Amino acid sequence: MARIAGVNVPSQKRVEIALAYIYGIGPTKAVEICKKAGIDSARRVFQLSEDELSQIRGIIDQDYQVEGDLRRVVAMNIKRLVDLGCYTGLRHRKGLPVRGQRTHTNARTRKGKARPIAGKKKAV
Repeated sequence: MARIAGVNVPSQKRVEIALAYIYGIGPTKAVEICKKAGIDSARRVFQLSEDELSQIRGIIDQDYQVEGDLRRVVAMNIKRLVDLGCYTGLRHRKGLPVRGQRTHTNARTRKGKARPIAGKKKAV
């Protein structure tokens, strides 16, 4: 396994797929990185030389914000919204969907497991 940006990327996968295992790099950025490094994206990670891997590491360090730094920035943005008390900050604080999704049904990912309400009877 190759280690890029503090993440062990799988060596059997194609380079563009393996780069997407890094937080902050998706399919589009992975293709961009391959083009900048001049590497055919169809090649597998284990086929890359150490020079090519170091070139990819350099491009990522120089041009992209990934992993810990990006997680910190996102967390600080959310904390700022919560501290301001704006609408999206309140939604974050309450653990509800932030981007306008419905909550009457669904939204179980954000709201958690459904809890029964005491004294409420089901309609027959």
